[in-house]
Amino acid sequence: MTGGTGLTAAARFALLQRLSKRRARQEESGAEEDARSFGALPALRDFELMKTAMEALDLPNPFFRPHEGLAADTTRIGGADYLNFSSYNYLGLNGDPRVKAAAHAAIDRYGVSASASRVVSGERPPHAALEAALAAHYGTEAALCLVSGHATNVTVIGHLMGPRDVVLHDATIHNSCLEGARLSGAKRVAFAHNDPQAAERELAALRRGAARALIVIEGHYSMDGDVPDLARFVEVARRHDAWLMVDEAHSLGVLGPAGRGLFELQGVDPSGVDIWMGTLSKTLSSCGGYIAARRQLIDWLRHTAPGFVYSVGLAPVLAASALESLRVMAEEPWRVARLNANATRLRDALRARGLDAGASAGHAIVPLMTGSSIRAGRLSAALFERGVNAQPITFPAVPERAARLRFFVSSEHTEAQIDRTAAIVAEACAGTPPAEPPLESPG
Repeated sequence: MTGGTGLTAAARFALLQRLSKRRARQEESGAEEDARSFGALPALRDFELMKTAMEALDLPNPFFRPHEGLAADTTRIGGADYLNFSSYNYLGLNGDPRVKAAAHAAIDRYGVSASASRVVSGERPPHAALEAALAAHYGTEAALCLVSGHATNVTVIGHLMGPRDVVLHDATIHNSCLEGARLSGAKRVAFAHNDPQAAERELAALRRGAARALIVIEGHYSMDGDVPDLARFVEVARRHDAWLMVDEAHSLGVLGPAGRGLFELQGVDPSGVDIWMGTLSKTLSSCGGYIAARRQLIDWLRHTAPGFVYSVGLAPVLAASALESLRVMAEEPWRVARLNANATRLRDALRARGLDAGASAGHAIVPLMTGSSIRAGRLSAALFERGVNAQPITFPAVPERAARLRFFVSSEHTEAQIDRTAAIVAEACAGTPPAEPPLESPG
């Protein structure tokens, strides 16, 4: 008889014994380590235990595999070709000849780095051009680009809010938003996923005692592939005098007929959102993050936000690449249509085979729910052996029972590739033990 790990009772007991002994050794050695030893860190010990569990279960590490070329619908790893579902290259613009030409031209003119913060001497014309294009995209007065998407949320939320404020966020919001709220010192409250009524209940209870309030949601949730009801969240924010921030990292180029994002998909006036945030590293085949909002806020952030003022400026080549990608996206909406058709096809093909594709709306992200982290790891390994690259998402990134594989679909995938992948997934699932109650952690 097996548990949620697909292990027999005897095998589970042996694993627990091994982990318990490892923890005991760590605790014993930790008592002897000096204050400068990293080994005494509790989180590092937990990480070592996780590695021990993977080794005991003979699970290969699916992370940090080097890709030997462009990662698009297919990729090459270790000298072999794989169907690839682990890339954010949603519209296939990374590697597009026009984007590469724009990048080459920027390198020829500006080099490969801004070489300073933009405040000091790192400002280049591509920065202003990209920010103007992003502001026009969202119909805002201005925009600001930073060197990292994660750092954008951390520094903007951390700088905007303070100890007398409250930040309400979706329960599945991205780590960068959580870190920004923690940095701000504001009271942080999570509400049930995609539930504007729950958000309003929390806000109604907290708003009077807070100087300012910020609601943070994602336009397209990266773990589940579903979308929020934007109009409802705009209403909630307005009723309670709160700012609304939407993280469009996985929305731009994905949602709406032209890929303009959540507001286009749902026909909502984008001016109802106070802060639009997004990343340059996915559809726009670059790297960095952006904020689009009123000029007053953008000017203040430009001169005072620590993650912008005290950081080197976005490399001009990255700004030029993102700008050209944005232009191509606007001119070729067929890419967005094909992306959504591919994602819907994969989602429906999995469901037709009795597999759980979670709450995916069929836009670009399709999860395969496994119910246990170990089963997710085993399925990922089984798929890799069969020529499909899809990464597992395990505890603590998601709750143990919500472990999954996550498929990022591209406009470059063909229908034949999608159908072949669904068949391979079904075959791998049939050969992997089902998930039952998860493994208990050692004492």
